Amino acid sequence: MLFRSGRFAHEGSHHAVAKDGRVVCYLGDDSRGEYLYKFVTARPWNPTDRAANRDLLDEGTLYAARFEEGGRMTWLPLVHGQGPLTAENGFTNQGDVVINARRAGDLLKATPMDRPEDVEPNKVNGRVYVALSNNGQRKPEEVNPANPRAKNDHGHILEITPRDGDHAATEGTWEILIAAGRPGTHAGTKYHPDTSADGWLTCPDNVTFDSKGRLWIATDSAEIAGIADGLYACDLAGPGRALTRQFFAAPQGAEVCGPTFTPDDRTLFLAIQHPGEGKGSSYETPTTRWPDFKDGAPPRPSVIVIDRKSTRLNSSHV
Repeated sequence: MLFRSGRFAHEGSHHAVAKDGRVVCYLGDDSRGEYLYKFVTARPWNPTDRAANRDLLDEGTLYAARFEEGGRMTWLPLVHGQGPLTAENGFTNQGDVVINARRAGDLLKATPMDRPEDVEPNKVNGRVYVALSNNGQRKPEEVNPANPRAKNDHGHILEITPRDGDHAATEGTWEILIAAGRPGTHAGTKYHPDTSADGWLTCPDNVTFDSKGRLWIATDSAEIAGIADGLYACDLAGPGRALTRQFFAAPQGAEVCGPTFTPDDRTLFLAIQHPGEGKGSSYETPTTRWPDFKDGAPPRPSVIVIDRKSTRLNSSHV
């Protein structure tokens, strides 16, 4: 799978099933100015024959994304012999293409992105959400439609709609759902107009969805904006679309990642990375002693579990 899906800074992979049963794996290259990818298997998934699926990821096509003005996008196939991916340009076979996926993306003129850390399809609405953490190195002359801010310290979230709802489609539409940062302070932010003074976020890192299809956003490096990292949530349809609300604030110096719900939405698992990290913190005198809060105890990364007492969920807002 790693060979077929390209050599780059893989942050993770999340999948969907196309209308014809093929499996589509979405992938991000977590580096400044690199690309968004998807891998589409050559054969469909067989739900009744586990053995038939064991080599499903061995054959397929890797694509890089190009985002265009007006909200249209194209998935560009990284296939040896097609377009510029030829021996004349140093690609003697398909192995060369996937090993040098970044250079192949350059030649195909894929869109350089602001660190796509997480790319996840939403099973409820069929759309794909891309968490772009930040890119403080983007220059004004390097902005593009899907990454419109120079020195993008705060990141943004893209919403992609595959054509005809088919994840194997090579065309689709896109829009910026949220452009992070403090509204009124950081340039180019985009939120619901009713976002509160505590509801804005910065540096989106991971996303997940509950059973109603709401978007949950974990952040990393929020200290750049003088706040703690945390977990936020918003609706994706109706009057609460893009109205982010803070659900959890991390301990000082910590990153929040890997939010995961149980199927009934009653329990949330959340990983807390490197609490106490940062300027002025040391082993002897850390900025926090989370989660033990005992003298002499160092801060510890942990996985926490948050249980909801009520089984009722508001259908409009979190």
